[in-house]
Amino acid sequence: MSVSGIPIKSLQGEDTTIGAHLGKAALVVNVASKCGLTPQYTALEQLQKTYAERGFAVLGFPCNQFGAQEPGSAEEIETFCSTTYGVSFPMFEKIEVNGEDRHPIFAQLTEVKEQESGDAGDVAWNFAKWLINADGEPVARFSPRTTPDSPEVVEAIERLLG
Repeated sequence: MSVSGIPIKSLQGEDTTIGAHLGKAALVVNVASKCGLTPQYTALEQLQKTYAERGFAVLGFPCNQFGAQEPGSAEEIETFCSTTYGVSFPMFEKIEVNGEDRHPIFAQLTEVKEQESGDAGDVAWNFAKWLINADGEPVARFSPRTTPDSPEVVEAIERLLG
C-alpha cells in the first residue's frame, strides 16, 4: 500500500506526488493555521531541519474539515506558515481527509491503525501524523495530540533512517 505515486498538487498548484519528496522517510501531517495544535509547526520544522540531510521530509497537507481552522487561500496558508513558523518543508494543496471527497492519499492512510489507540479509520482532528518509509508505505500513525518531537515519533523516524 504505497502512497508515493498518487497525484497531488503542491500548495503552488504544481502537479507532484509524495514520491517526488520522499527519501528514506517522511512524516505526512494534516495541518491547519487556526487550530489549538498549530504550534506543532515549530516541532515539525525542527524535525525537517534535524533530519533532512539524512533523507527525511515533513509533508504538510492543509485541511479545513475540522472547525473551519484552515479557511485561507493557498497564498494565505503559505504566507502564514513561512512568516509565523519558518516552514521550509513541502506543503500541498488544501484537501479533505475524511468523507466522500477524501483525497486518495488519505483513503489509504486512514487504513493504518493509530499507535496510541490501535484504531484505524477517519482522521480525528488536525495534526494527525503518518510516518511513511522510502517505498511510500505507511509504517506508523500518531494522534493529533502526539507532538512531532515526542519520543515515540522521534524513535520511529530514527529507525527508518537507520
